[in-house]
Amino acid sequence: MSSPETTPERSPADLAQAQLEAYNAKDLDAFCACYSEDVQVWRMPAAAPRTLGLAAFRESYRTGPFAQPQVQAEVRERLLMGQTVVDHEWVHGRGPEPQQVMVVYRCRAGRIAEVYFFPNETF
Repeated sequence: MSSPETTPERSPADLAQAQLEAYNAKDLDAFCACYSEDVQVWRMPAAAPRTLGLAAFRESYRTGPFAQPQVQAEVRERLLMGQTVVDHEWVHGRGPEPQQVMVVYRCRAGRIAEVYFFPNETF
């Protein structure tokens, strides 16, 4: 396994795809490897991030979606612009119907640095 210092920088599209695949495989290490040490996660419409830093991020996913193997995400549409990726996702396994969410990933230095979740009810 290569260290972050020797891993070639991945494009925003590659990061978004890699984290999606790791999420669905419930591979927490591969998932977290896509994110920066100072990652910020927002659930809109929030005035402040709900998660700050990779340690808190890892724990929130370890005890949340990664503890629920039935939860899977499907990207229906992906938009790319510079260092930003916007995914229209359908999340399966949290109830009888899939939940729709728009996720914005802002990348910096080959890692995802900011994540903004826009659940369907915020539109």
